Amino acid sequence: MNEMISELIARYPSLAPIAEEIQGAVDTILTCYRSGGKLLLCGNGGSAADSAHIVGELMKSFKFRRAIDSSLAEKLRSLGDDGAYLAEKLEGALPAVALTEASALNSAYANDNDPAAVYAQQVNGLGREGDILLTLTTSGNSRNCLLAAVAAKAKGMCVIAFTGEGGGKIASLADVLIAVPECETYRVQELHLPVYHAICAAVEKEIFG
Repeated sequence: MNEMISELIARYPSLAPIAEEIQGAVDTILTCYRSGGKLLLCGNGGSAADSAHIVGELMKSFKFRRAIDSSLAEKLRSLGDDGAYLAEKLEGALPAVALTEASALNSAYANDNDPAAVYAQQVNGLGREGDILLTLTTSGNSRNCLLAAVAAKAKGMCVIAFTGEGGGKIASLADVLIAVPECETYRVQELHLPVYHAICAAVEKEIFG
């Protein structure tokens, strides 16, 4: 088991029963990134904020400074002073998109079509085979997350679902289900955060460490 996951379980013993699933999420995300894929993320309310939080940990340095690819740095330096500046400032990024952040698109689609399908529409437009949909729904029953997962499966994507105890309806669509052992929304979210931090740290170390 990855040392980040072992440390997580040591700090949160209640997560021990789902340690294998958490490790599975790390392995699935690594396979995606090593194959040139990306993560699409969604959720509602606090889980929408968590989606954006995860993107922030993946798209820039998290626990340590990530160097960009040497060939990219060389190309940047060949483009003059501004390129040389970017060669020093840019950090290695792991492609991730929070579907929650597209307010203009989501509101237009919700107004013109169906609010429940706003994330599914983005999965349709952005998702490719081999990508991952990471969805956070504390109940496991959020309609917009369920429809996004259905769209993801149709596109040949993998689905990682963060839920509360039991997993809800989305459990049947998830390739990796991380159902933390709590039921009340805020308590579920309190456990989601250290889990996704550990996953992001483990992925970062494997790719950039």
